[in-house]
Amino acid sequence: MLKALRPALLCCLVAAPAVALRLLGVELPAPVSLLVFGGAVVGASFMLAWAAEAAEFDISGGLAIAILAVIVVLPEYAVDLYFAYSAGSNPAHVAYAAANMTGSNRLLLGVGWALVVIVALAIASRRTGKPVRAVVLESGNRIELGFLAIASLVSFIIPITGQIHLLLGVGLLAIFAFYLVRAAVSEGGEEPDLIGPAARIGDLPAARRRAAVIGLFVVAAAVILVCAEPFADALVASGRILGVDQFLLVQWLAPLASEAPELIVAVIFAVQGKAAGAIGMLISAKVNQWTMLVGSLPIAYLIGGGGTSLPMDGRQTEEFILTAAQTLLGIAVLLKLRFPRWLAWTLLGLFVCQFVIPGTTGRLVLSAVFGVLAVGALIVNRREILPTLLAPFRREETVVARDEQRELAGASR
Repeated sequence: MLKALRPALLCCLVAAPAVALRLLGVELPAPVSLLVFGGAVVGASFMLAWAAEAAEFDISGGLAIAILAVIVVLPEYAVDLYFAYSAGSNPAHVAYAAANMTGSNRLLLGVGWALVVIVALAIASRRTGKPVRAVVLESGNRIELGFLAIASLVSFIIPITGQIHLLLGVGLLAIFAFYLVRAAVSEGGEEPDLIGPAARIGDLPAARRRAAVIGLFVVAAAVILVCAEPFADALVASGRILGVDQFLLVQWLAPLASEAPELIVAVIFAVQGKAAGAIGMLISAKVNQWTMLVGSLPIAYLIGGGGTSLPMDGRQTEEFILTAAQTLLGIAVLLKLRFPRWLAWTLLGLFVCQFVIPGTTGRLVLSAVFGVLAVGALIVNRREILPTLLAPFRREETVVARDEQRELAGASR
């Protein structure tokens, strides 16, 4: 058992200095605190990812994937909810409340989705000796895609109104709850296919495995609870000291720390030829971000002493428009349940462009580009729009059967 937990113990060692400093009340210069507490968050993220994957042996079906996608982004949730909570009494933090969410969302799609497909297609082409141009998703992914489409469309209310109202938050959380219910009843009796430390933990006898998983969850959650606030404060303070845009640090550095384990696991799955499963996991993570995370922000703001609506300033509104437009393009092209190579390179290229042409003009131009491409894809895939939006409300076997019927009808034309 010690051998299986060796990587987790290493992560504990990385997190230990941050926990000790926090409990002792020792303050360090902001850039140093950023490294110390950031390292602890990364370590906790890896422990959560390994524990969540190993838990698939005891939680079957789509529910395991949905819970996994929630757990591995808990560090991201902690930072976002801290900013939203503190914004209730500190108006300066309002600007950061949604920064982490928009950054992690665009990172997950622009880098995560794209990198998985690029790597998977390159390896598949090398193995087969002929070009492979697209990753084909499973029909069951249409249900998750439908949830993502609905949540994304509902979230356009945010830039239109310039706020995240409490009622909108409750509605998004209701969508997330319904998503978990659908995931719980979905088919999925296959044996989990794990890698690395998660596989070694999963191979332990049932009693030891469950004890290890629970222990990792408790330790990682405690580390995140202890380190989220100083890590978030260090991000803002470091930007002020180093002369770096504080919004950008919150938007990109924090997501890099929290999303790293999930992205690494997804890329490893792509290398092993399991790109469809990796994309399915990342789609599930996107559903969680657009529902549970966004829905929780106004609640945290209200508990922290704010009103019933979390206000968005001009920049945050632009960031939400850009994030929603990027998501819409991803959904529009995936309506055919095929992830082509050109989309992966387009998403990655446009992700890089936002750093080359920053500012309001850059965000609005990129939003327009995403929007035009999304409209074009929606027109091409218009026959799949209604089936995708209805998929969350249909039984999985019905969704699969209807996909097969449309595929046969298309082949006969």
